[in-house]
Amino acid sequence: MPEPLPCRERCAACCIAPSISSAIPGMPEGKPAGVRCIQLDEADHCRLFGRPERPAVCGGLEPSAEMCGASREHALAWLNRLETATSPT
Repeated sequence: MPEPLPCRERCAACCIAPSISSAIPGMPEGKPAGVRCIQLDEADHCRLFGRPERPAVCGGLEPSAEMCGASREHALAWLNRLETATSPT
């Protein structure tokens, strides 16, 4: 199994584009798609990374060449398409 890609600095696409239905500290109802997670710091790093309060869905999303592409814009677009394709409405 290939090693996951390291996160691109200042990207945070995976913390903005997808919706999260589980509670996040500071966002008890989760977050809608396209909304910046409250747990992103000023450098776009997750304040909950490696902590038990981090939602399982966040830990399960690993960077990949297909998802991340060559830019933040690619990652946002790819995740937006995935969000739309898997939305129940």
